[in-house]
Amino acid sequence: MEPIYLDYNATTPIDPEVADAMRPYLDRYFGNPSSVHLHGITARKAVETARLQVAELLNCEPDEIVFTSGGTESNNFAIKGIAFANRDAGNHIITSAIEHPAVTEVCVYLKTLGYTTTMIPVDELGCINPEELEQAVTAQTILITVMHANNEVGTIQPIEEISKLARDRGIVFHTDAAQSVGKIPADVRHLGVDLLSVAGHKVYAPKGVGALFVSRGTRLEKFMHGAGHERNMRAGTENVLEIVGLGKACEIARRDLAVNMDRMKNLRDRLHDGLESLGKDIRLNGHPKKRLPNTLSIGFRNREAATLLNELIIADISASAGSACHAGETTISHVLAAMKVPFDYAAGTLRLSMGKMTTEAEIDRVIERMAKLL
Repeated sequence: MEPIYLDYNATTPIDPEVADAMRPYLDRYFGNPSSVHLHGITARKAVETARLQVAELLNCEPDEIVFTSGGTESNNFAIKGIAFANRDAGNHIITSAIEHPAVTEVCVYLKTLGYTTTMIPVDELGCINPEELEQAVTAQTILITVMHANNEVGTIQPIEEISKLARDRGIVFHTDAAQSVGKIPADVRHLGVDLLSVAGHKVYAPKGVGALFVSRGTRLEKFMHGAGHERNMRAGTENVLEIVGLGKACEIARRDLAVNMDRMKNLRDRLHDGLESLGKDIRLNGHPKKRLPNTLSIGFRNREAATLLNELIIADISASAGSACHAGETTISHVLAAMKVPFDYAAGTLRLSMGKMTTEAEIDRVIERMAKLL
């Protein structure tokens, strides 16, 4: 039997439709999009088609999409871009305690340049309290950056409430939507954000490509300097092959979103119910309702996640752990620590994330194999 992949939050396979769309640009259509001859025009049309496909998924204008090398660059571009472009307005950034390192490490770096950061805590479900965030705002606050949905536990943050708060105070708001795009609606008009990050390899596109939504009128220092690519916001010849892939992936995500959301939720709940039926002492991490439909973070009491993960690997099941063991000491992920998950459960937490290739038969096999491991 084929190995079972339950680590879709880490990365996704390239969708066959995406691969088909990319293939002609691997060798046949190789022109530089900046060239004015036929080869260049063909490449430029492909890039602009992809820009439209991404924009339609996010419900924005095509000229509000800037292509990047992935989610990490998009986050760096957004946070540093706002910080550097608004030095005259202030130096304070607000974020949350459960952000991805592609956000937290940027904030740490900016501290060395004289910026200050306030990290808002989360409750036991992984949610931030907008009222606490509001209390952290100062006259120097220039940016709020809070992820749309958490990559470990799947909790969805109250982005619309935060965006209203930000708008009322004239503060730029960025959200890292690497985990949410393609899984739940990520309509930038509804969310009310100024900046939103997309990672291609989370939506069945290739690794090494992403996008940043930049709302019209947002003052942003360019991330890469050179020629005037991407409307003079991100220098460097466009990666046509992978941009085409991202565009197609976003088209598919928009087309199939409702069906995939329902299907993922059914698979996630089937797995959760099956694990609970084993009669073991387990704990669900994250919000029971406001979470990604494909994500299940489960803590197994008094078990070591590293040991469980190794046993799953032997059983041909790929997943992720919420803790790590080094030199006999267990380190809990910063997300579980911020949520104050009891150590007995946090140390034995697994993240099981499903995708559109996952089947009910695979979920049943996982439950059957877990029954033998626990």
